[in-house]
Amino acid sequence: MQYSKSTDYALHALMHLAHSERQQNVGIKELSGTLGVSESYLSKIMSKLRQDGIVRAVPGVNGGYELARQPDQISFLDVIQVIEGRQHMFECSNSKSKQHQLLTEEESPVDDEPCPPKGNGCLIEQVMIGAESQLHQYLREHTIQTVLDRYTNQCNQDHNKK
Repeated sequence: MQYSKSTDYALHALMHLAHSERQQNVGIKELSGTLGVSESYLSKIMSKLRQDGIVRAVPGVNGGYELARQPDQISFLDVIQVIEGRQHMFECSNSKSKQHQLLTEEESPVDDEPCPPKGNGCLIEQVMIGAESQLHQYLREHTIQTVLDRYTNQCNQDHNKK
């Protein structure tokens, strides 16, 4: 499993906006220069984030982008789903296969009676969806603010060591 570069740039752009000393909007030119990505590519990413209400565009000569929500209200999952989409990561392609049907028709090891049919659910998909659910929970709990706090704590610890 690998997230696209667009997700990487989106998360870094949001970190930059949240950490901006001015606490104001940041122009696309500055943002693209900081991230080392073309303005047109980053504009497409920022447009997706704007459409989902994560950032807002500020028009005008000194315009740019700013966070539309507080950093503690922007989870990693929010950003990933905007950029990557909201579909499941795994889709069972074999639920109609003979092997899958045999598994649901096998005799029960307990009382030598056939296992009751499990419906159309793919046994493997159930495990994968469970894993995805745990990943989503982890990403939901981590926000732009949690990363900013971690950065601040690390800087303070490094400063205190000197």
